[in-house]
Amino acid sequence: MDTVSYAQEIVKELERSAGQLDADAAEAFAGLLQRSGKIFVAGAGRSGLMGRAFAMRLMHAGRAAYVVGETVTPGIEAGDVLVLGSGSGETKSLIAMAEKARALGAAVVLVTIAPESALGSLANYTVKLPGVAKEAGGERATIQPMASLFEQTLLLFYDAVILRLMEWTGQTTSQMLGKHANLE
Repeated sequence: MDTVSYAQEIVKELERSAGQLDADAAEAFAGLLQRSGKIFVAGAGRSGLMGRAFAMRLMHAGRAAYVVGETVTPGIEAGDVLVLGSGSGETKSLIAMAEKARALGAAVVLVTIAPESALGSLANYTVKLPGVAKEAGGERATIQPMASLFEQTLLLFYDAVILRLMEWTGQTTSQMLGKHANLE
C-alpha cells in the first residue's frame, strides 16, 4: 500500500469510529462544559496533545480553559470540570488528578476506550470512544500503530463538542479568531 492509500484507510477508520459515538454521552458532556466554571484538560502523551488542542479551542470559544501542569493554570474548585483523555483509563498521574479534583468538589469527565477502568470508577461522567488501546495485541480493528485511532477520534470528538458549544452560544469562527494568539 502506498502513502495515499494508507491515508484513505485512516479516513475510513475514522468514519467507522465517528459512527460509533454515543450521542447521549456526547450531549451530556457538552452540556456539562456549557454549565461549568473553569475547565481543566489533561492527558498523557498523544492524548494529552489532543487535550491541549481542545483547551485552546475552548479558550477561543470564550471559556476559561486550562491545561493541567502549565505555569499559568489556576487551582481547581467546586463547580469546575476536569476533562481527562486516556485510552486505557489507567494512567497513574491522571488517577491522582482525578482523586484530587473530586476531593475539591470538581466534576471529573473521562473520555476513554475503557470506562470500566480505574479512572472510569473515579469519573462523574464517562464518554466511551471506539479505538484500540496501545497495549492491545492480537486481532486489531485498525491498521494504525498503538492508540492512533483513539487519539484521532479523541480530537474529532473534541472538535465536535466545540461546534456544539458554538451553536449553543452563537459563536462564529470570526468571533473566535478574535481570541486567537496574535504575538506569534
